Amino acid sequence: MGHILKVQPVLKEKIWGGTKLRDVYGYDIPSDHTGEAWVISGHKSGDCPIVEGEYKGKTVSWMFENHRELFGNVEGDQFPLLVKIIDAKQDLSVQVHPDNEYAKIHENSLGKTESWYVLQADDGTDMVMGHYAKTKEEFIKDIEEDKYDELFNRFKIHKGDFFYIPAGTLHAICGGSLIYEAQQSSDITYRVYDYHRKGDDGKERELHVQQSIDCTKVPADLDQNKLFINTKLDHGSKTRYLKCEYLTVDHYLIEGSTEIKNDDPFQLVSVIDGEGTVNDMPIKKGDQFIICSDVDLVHYEGGLELMVTTL
Repeated sequence: MGHILKVQPVLKEKIWGGTKLRDVYGYDIPSDHTGEAWVISGHKSGDCPIVEGEYKGKTVSWMFENHRELFGNVEGDQFPLLVKIIDAKQDLSVQVHPDNEYAKIHENSLGKTESWYVLQADDGTDMVMGHYAKTKEEFIKDIEEDKYDELFNRFKIHKGDFFYIPAGTLHAICGGSLIYEAQQSSDITYRVYDYHRKGDDGKERELHVQQSIDCTKVPADLDQNKLFINTKLDHGSKTRYLKCEYLTVDHYLIEGSTEIKNDDPFQLVSVIDGEGTVNDMPIKKGDQFIICSDVDLVHYEGGLELMVTTL
C-alpha cells in the first residue's frame, strides 16, 4: 500500500492575522491574531509532526533525514518544500525574498520562490505584486522619498486566482484574503515597507531596506501566466498551475472514484474542501498529508477539492 503520512499543522500568531484558520478549517488557533498555518513543513521554524501510523510523533524533517527512500531519495540537506495557509485580516508588509545564491551567502538558507492560490477574498481585496521602477536608481529614490503608492503594482484579486512569485519579486498579501501558499522551504523575508505599523513594543517594525534593494528585480516582470493546463480525470479534473525549477502546483476536483498514478518523489496534499478517502484513509477539509514515493496508485473517493505540491 505504501506510506501516506497525515501531518498536524503548526500555527503561528501574526500582528496581521485573524480567526479564519479556525473558522474555515477548524484548526486550534492560539489567538484571534493567528496568521499562518504551516500545514506541511520540515523547516526548523515549524516542523510538522506525523499524527498517526507507525511514525506517529516523528516530524517531517526527521522522516526526510531518516527515511529518504520515502521521498524518492531526492538530494538536499533539508526538506525542500513548505506549504502554508495564510489568513490576512490586515495587510502584510510589502516584502521580497532572496534567491538561492543570495540566501546561501547571507542567511545560510534556501532562497524563496513561492506561489499563491486564493482560497477566499473579500470584495475589493487587493494584492501587491511587482513595481513600476525602470532602474535601481529610480527604485531607491522612490523608497527614500516614501513614494510607495506610485511604486507598487496593486490590483484586485478573487477566489480561485493563482500567482507565481519568483525570488526577487516585490509582493504583499493584503487584508481580506485567505491564501494557500506553496514555496521553497525558507523563512527569509525582507520587508521593504510596513505602513509605519508599530509592534507590541510600540516601535515601528524592522525593515530590511538594503537587502530589499539588493534582491528586488528591476525592472519587474508584471506579466502573469493565466493559461493553465486542464486534464480530465475519471471522475473529476486536474489543473496544473505551476511547474518551475523548484516546485509544481496542481489543483484537483474529485467527484466520485478516481485513481491517479504517482510518478512523483512525494506529494504534499491539502484538502481545501470536501471529504472522502485516499487509499481508504478518511480525509476531510483541513487535512494535510504526504503521499510517499512507495505509493504507486492514489485512489480518491468522495467529493474533494485538493491542492497538491511536489518538486
